[in-house]
Amino acid sequence: MPKQRFAYSGLAGLLTLLVLLFAPPALAQENNGASGEPAYGTLADLLENESSRNALIEELRGLEAARAGDAAAGEKATPPAPVEGAPPPEQIAADAPSGQRPEQVSFARRMAATTGHLLANVGDQFTALGVALGGIFGVDAAEADTGAMASVDSEALGAAAINLAILVIATFVVFFVLRAIAKPSFRALSGWALRGSEKFAMLRTIVAVAVAAFVDVVVVALAYLAGGAVSSALVNNVDADATRLALFLNAFLVVELFKAGLRMLFSSGYEGLRLVPVSADQAGYCNRFLANLAGFIGYGMLVLVPVLNFNLSPSLGAAVGTIIMLLALIYAVIVILKKRTVLRDRLFARAEQTTGPGRVLLRLLGRLWHVLALAYAFLVFAVTVINPDTALPFVASATLLTVVYAGVGMLVSVILTQLIGKEIQFSERLNQSMPRLQSRVNTYVPTGLKVIRALILILVVVLSLDAWEVYDLAAWYATEAGVAVVSAIVDILLILLVAAGVWIGLASLLEHKFSPREGADPAAAARAETLLGLFHTALAIALIIMTTMIVLSEIGIDIAPLIAGAGVLGLAIGFGAQKLVQDVITGVFIQLENAINTGDFVSAGGNSGTVERVGIRSVAMRDLSGTYHIVPFSAVGAVSNYTREFGNHVGEYGIAYRESIDDAITQLEAAFEELKEGPMKDNILAPMTVAGVTALADSSVNIRVVIKASPGMQWAVGRAYNRLVKKYFDQAGIEIPFPHTTLYFGEDKDGKAPPAYIKVLNDERVVDTQDGKGNEPAG
Repeated sequence: MPKQRFAYSGLAGLLTLLVLLFAPPALAQENNGASGEPAYGTLADLLENESSRNALIEELRGLEAARAGDAAAGEKATPPAPVEGAPPPEQIAADAPSGQRPEQVSFARRMAATTGHLLANVGDQFTALGVALGGIFGVDAAEADTGAMASVDSEALGAAAINLAILVIATFVVFFVLRAIAKPSFRALSGWALRGSEKFAMLRTIVAVAVAAFVDVVVVALAYLAGGAVSSALVNNVDADATRLALFLNAFLVVELFKAGLRMLFSSGYEGLRLVPVSADQAGYCNRFLANLAGFIGYGMLVLVPVLNFNLSPSLGAAVGTIIMLLALIYAVIVILKKRTVLRDRLFARAEQTTGPGRVLLRLLGRLWHVLALAYAFLVFAVTVINPDTALPFVASATLLTVVYAGVGMLVSVILTQLIGKEIQFSERLNQSMPRLQSRVNTYVPTGLKVIRALILILVVVLSLDAWEVYDLAAWYATEAGVAVVSAIVDILLILLVAAGVWIGLASLLEHKFSPREGADPAAAARAETLLGLFHTALAIALIIMTTMIVLSEIGIDIAPLIAGAGVLGLAIGFGAQKLVQDVITGVFIQLENAINTGDFVSAGGNSGTVERVGIRSVAMRDLSGTYHIVPFSAVGAVSNYTREFGNHVGEYGIAYRESIDDAITQLEAAFEELKEGPMKDNILAPMTVAGVTALADSSVNIRVVIKASPGMQWAVGRAYNRLVKKYFDQAGIEIPFPHTTLYFGEDKDGKAPPAYIKVLNDERVVDTQDGKGNEPAG
């Protein structure tokens, strides 16, 4: 299904972006810290002021001397005190010209340093955890960090724990009660989304999910307000207690809203409220996994760690935070490895149903998805340990934005697929007047849908890169180049859209103009088909050339030289290909005069045959012997078309001089009457015309008849009529003469001819015409 395909595509894009784009921002957070952007303005002010400039020069010289001392003695020199208002030395080095900057550290060394920093932080936090726990359980203060542990009031801590437990229980009780009350509305929304036409199924699902999400958010908000009321009754005007309870309420709001978002994607109990196309079991597993992970990290990092920081020790809070993230990492790794083959098999099965690049991407994702997921999990853990104050919020916000972008892109793609991805049906009347419109639209709409999907994918990638701060999209768009690129892309898309619309509209109008009506003459239908092909070709060439020129103009290419060059080239071609131009022009006029159509039997250019193709410069025909002739239009002086409107069978039938002409005409008419009742009756268009005696030939009297027949059928009608004429003449005893020979034997002086001795075979006897006696034949 298209929706499932885009779900997997969105997941692939998300995981790839998270792994490939996560490391640079994290390292940038570590290297820059809170320094922000380079203080160019401050540096400029310092350089303008003579006293501050001199002080800055002295400081730089001191730093150089300190570095030289380190190299000579191996001791770290103390740098001079910074000048008030001057940027830090690292910033000055970064802003210095490239020739004066210190040697750049390679990426491998920076990664090694980052890894070492990570391991050192983990070790330090576990050491701090041991020290803090030792302080709690009464270890001597000399063995613990001085000042690291706050004094613990067991009674106050117990009371605070009881208040927090009461708040937790009350908030969740209210939350679960409200969820139970809202269940009928969720059930009704799910049923409504599953009913109705399949075409608008995704649209109904989105509306139902939006309403259900609103109800879910209202439930969370009401539970939050109820918890706030309980918190107000428990604090007793103690700021510390109020802060601890507020930490839980804030964590509850964040975590439960996140879970509400998960229920939009993986609703296991309500099929109609599930955006991701998976089964109920799969949705339930994904929902439980992500919800458990979110609850564990959310309540641990937003409630437990701040409470430990405030009541016991920041070192203890940091160590517990590391343990929480480590446990979450272990849990995520176990689930990813457990489901590695399951998701891989599903992606492979989906790839078998897909063709083209999508199949390759799905198979590649099936092999690598667990690697990408594990890399993302380890990176999140790493930045949390290295720099939780800045890196973790950045990663969380970038991940959330990426998920939102990918989800919205997937939903839009699925909606477009369901709305216009199916075959479009037009009315029967419109299909009759424009027979190719429906097939053309159903060809171009999927193509346009693929283009829209590609644009959505590109937009999701661009926005995701901006979310990970690979570049600043807003700043780039504010530049002249950014505005020009975006404007050019939009203009090109509009140009292509208009060109497609013009092609569909004009091509459909041509079809409406030249498409034969029901019951039209076959010759007219053939002519319309020929002209339609010619005009389609000319229209396509003109649109392609114009669209290409306009698109080139939009991307900044000067098309004036191209137009001038095309003009010169056209002039040269016109002189060098006069015959070709003559062929094209003659062919156009021949078609406009309706002289030749596909299927006609014509005589043109010294050849006769059935027309099989009429091009823009030549006509192709096949004669009775099967020979295929291609005749250029310039060689066509005259066209003889034997299949236009009707055809005549003109027959001349000779009878002997001794026969009666009237009797012969009667037999000819009788033969025609039988012809009208036979298989050829549908091809006879008019009664037979007897033209009369056309010639008194040497041995016959010729009578002409004319039979009007359907175009192209005059020869078949003539053959059938000739058979009947022979039949009727034989029945009437009318002789169809053939050449006679007279033998002359000469005369003597008395005028008598000598006798001729002739033997005539009569049956099996030989008759001698001289004595009249029959003799047996010899031999």
